[in-house]
Amino acid sequence: MAVTSKTRVMLEGLVREGSFKWLIGSRAPFGEEFEEMGKSPSARKNWINELSAIANLVVRRCSKILSVSTVELQESFKEEASDSLKHPSAYARNFLEYCCFRTLALFIQETGHLSDKKFRRLTYDMMVAWETPAASEPLVNADEDISVGVDAFSRIAPAIPIIADVIISENLFEVLAASTEGRLYYVVYDKYLTGLERAIRKCKSQSESSLISSFRSRKGEKILEVDGTVTTQPVLEHVGMSAWPGRLILTDHAIYFEALRVVSYDNAKRYDLSDDLKQLVKPELTGPWGARLFDKAILYKSISLSEPVIIEFPELKGHTRRDYWLAIVREILYVHKFIHKYQITGVEQDDVISRAVLGILRLQAIQEIYSSAPVRCEDLLMFNLCDQLPGGDLILEALAKTSSLRERDRTSNYDGGDTGMYSVSSLAMISNLGFLVGSPSSSNATGLLVGEIAVGQMSPLERAVKESRTSYKNAVVAQATVDGVKVDGIDTNLAVMKELLLPLAEAGNWLLSLAYWDEPLHSLIFCLVVTYIISRGLLGYAATLVLVFMAIFMVLTRCFNNEKMANEVKVIAPPPMNAMEQLLAVQNAISQAEGFVQDGNIVLLKLRGLLIAIYPQASEKFAAVLLAAALLLAFVPGRYILLMGFLEAFTRYSPWRKAYTERWMRRLREWWVSIPAAPVVLQREREDKKRK
Repeated sequence: MAVTSKTRVMLEGLVREGSFKWLIGSRAPFGEEFEEMGKSPSARKNWINELSAIANLVVRRCSKILSVSTVELQESFKEEASDSLKHPSAYARNFLEYCCFRTLALFIQETGHLSDKKFRRLTYDMMVAWETPAASEPLVNADEDISVGVDAFSRIAPAIPIIADVIISENLFEVLAASTEGRLYYVVYDKYLTGLERAIRKCKSQSESSLISSFRSRKGEKILEVDGTVTTQPVLEHVGMSAWPGRLILTDHAIYFEALRVVSYDNAKRYDLSDDLKQLVKPELTGPWGARLFDKAILYKSISLSEPVIIEFPELKGHTRRDYWLAIVREILYVHKFIHKYQITGVEQDDVISRAVLGILRLQAIQEIYSSAPVRCEDLLMFNLCDQLPGGDLILEALAKTSSLRERDRTSNYDGGDTGMYSVSSLAMISNLGFLVGSPSSSNATGLLVGEIAVGQMSPLERAVKESRTSYKNAVVAQATVDGVKVDGIDTNLAVMKELLLPLAEAGNWLLSLAYWDEPLHSLIFCLVVTYIISRGLLGYAATLVLVFMAIFMVLTRCFNNEKMANEVKVIAPPPMNAMEQLLAVQNAISQAEGFVQDGNIVLLKLRGLLIAIYPQASEKFAAVLLAAALLLAFVPGRYILLMGFLEAFTRYSPWRKAYTERWMRRLREWWVSIPAAPVVLQREREDKKRK
């Protein structure tokens, strides 16, 4: 594409004024490229007017790696992209993504690309360019350190599955940029990639070693983590009342524990995570002689075991090791549960397992560079995260649909040489790193797979992740309000509850006032209205009217009331209580609760006495009442039964029935008191069983 005189003058000015000093000083090849583009007429023709300076730089680097001119890249994009992707408002960013995806798909096929400084710098520059892709956007400020934000990282980094994943990219960015005010600098990014490279080398060396080779041969398992080989950090397996040290190994299908003998390890015990055995993995308390004192262990339970297995990770402070192992074991368990639930097979099954493996490698890299700061392991593992996020099941459902569509179309719509519009897959990524997941035949087909990120589009998986994160943020805000209104002290909490229940208490007092006929006129009107509603069968309409009234009240309150006054609940704090007074209040509350339980037991025992006719005369009367009630329910419509019940209950204390009601209630109490309770015999359990 020919460059205009205005563009040429701008390029020469940028180079002359030193606007690219940050490029020339830290990255000489890029500086030379800008000098060439500013001075050489043959190089200036590669300048694309729609792109910004940094975007032009990235596209130029991509064209060199692809051995294709920028003009040919533009022509390819015009042929492959839809009209919406080529719209002028989005052309710059979409074309940049297209160049990035094509370049990355080729670059990651090279051995050792992760340690290549050019690869690291290029991927970071892709994020910088993604933030300001268009020529109309402001130039990068040369006086400030270059950094990238979460949107650029979440778009470009997941295109390289070893670096990030769509589901956990924002959480990973928050960890990397935690100390730099929400912006990611190259020095931190480079340090993270160095940690990734070490984690990959460690995993490859472990998998190529002789550890559990006899077991791995069945499924081609990859060793992901080993612990217990250092005497200062032992791993203990609890069996009954005893604990035995040993070596713990996690693969992409199972857990292995090898008990330590005098000079060697015992045969490995295998705890399967891949089969559908109703497995359960959770944190567990351990201690000497069965005492539950230390929160430093995990429990594994399945239907294949007669009793659960407890594995402890002793350490002086905290339970960081346990949390790490709990997270990675659950990640492998959850990925296989996902496979069973959605019946994923073949190449797609290997791709899903590759996602879990890459997630564990990323977590190992983060733990290496942030060894002194605690990291929430669950937030960096996609299947753990989906188990916690609101709508996480929808994310997994979208992932399963993506996998099924890709499995169905992989032989027809995609081929290994055309991945420009899509990112690379996790299986292709892990295969290019030198791992073999699944059968050799599936690894040969990885060229047909592409990732879920498409140029200029938001995939269903990305959309599900975005919606889930929005729900999660709302849940965090709601939980913050819950934590903010918690108060200390029984008396204070009771005062708050009393204030919150005040409207219900006032409504109850009003109904009691009507029922006791304190104001006969109001009670008579209420009685006539309710009688008419019940007799005419309008009870459902009345309930509907009450709900509509409540909705209207809420809307009017939202529109006209002061927001602060509507949100705040003013409570008169009770006098402060010291520790002894609070203990006495607790004791009093327990005594009252015990009294309520006793009264409830007496009622149940008397009813039992009536049923088994301990007091025959009372039982006969009770049986007659039950028979009358049965006949009433059988022959009288329910509407009239409800009407009779309301009139009987509401007119008890009316002027013409009050004396009769008091006399009848007295006789009823006397009858109830005269009923004996069924006897209770307490038997103590014999303590002749030995503890295990």
